[in-house]
Amino acid sequence: MADGLAVVVAAAGTGSRMGGKIKKQFLLLNSKPVLYYSLNVFEEMNLIDELVLVAHPQELDYCQKEIVEKYRFRKVKAVVAGGSTRQQSVWNGLQAVSENTHIVAIHDGARPLVTEALFLALLEEAREWGAAIPGVPVRDTVKMVDGDDFVVRTLDRSVIMGIQTPQAFNYEELVKAYQMARDEQFEASDDASLFERYIGRVKVVPGDYCNLKITTREDLVIAEGLMRFKGGK
Repeated sequence: MADGLAVVVAAAGTGSRMGGKIKKQFLLLNSKPVLYYSLNVFEEMNLIDELVLVAHPQELDYCQKEIVEKYRFRKVKAVVAGGSTRQQSVWNGLQAVSENTHIVAIHDGARPLVTEALFLALLEEAREWGAAIPGVPVRDTVKMVDGDDFVVRTLDRSVIMGIQTPQAFNYEELVKAYQMARDEQFEASDDASLFERYIGRVKVVPGDYCNLKITTREDLVIAEGLMRFKGGK
């Protein structure tokens, strides 16, 4: 590995909010699986040394044959089994990257519209600060509610960001954060939360509203429209 740059792509989720028998990362988006697109972006980036794909234990063979081999993703070093939570799945992926990895990025396989430009911006900041994540300003008014769905207070939208992936980190520091979280049995919603809790500050890089996560079938329609729009431009 020249620069020690690896990417762990998390694709072990069940996608329960999507509904249907086919998981969201395998649904077709313009004739190719959702998962294909982010892998393809990383495959074509010269700076990236290797990819690790984390899949559901029952889908390892499918991902190897129908994703990695079918589309000839040569940088995929391993397809590893995910765990019972996203955090456990990413941990499994971190264990599979090469020992001389310096920077590791974690990406949700259900975000097909990630761009090279965004990744490069994250990489630059991660090398300087140890951790960098993409964020976009929240467009809607945000309110905190209680257990009975009554508004507790309205939050200041100007200081709230919607956070995306990929998230890039110093590999050794992220592994340390994961180890400490395992010791405390602490679960977080994203990797940056672990870094914040155990290591230090996380730099936010301007994200991309087009870098949406496929969660519902409506998101597929939006993604198709964005791809047409970008193709037209």
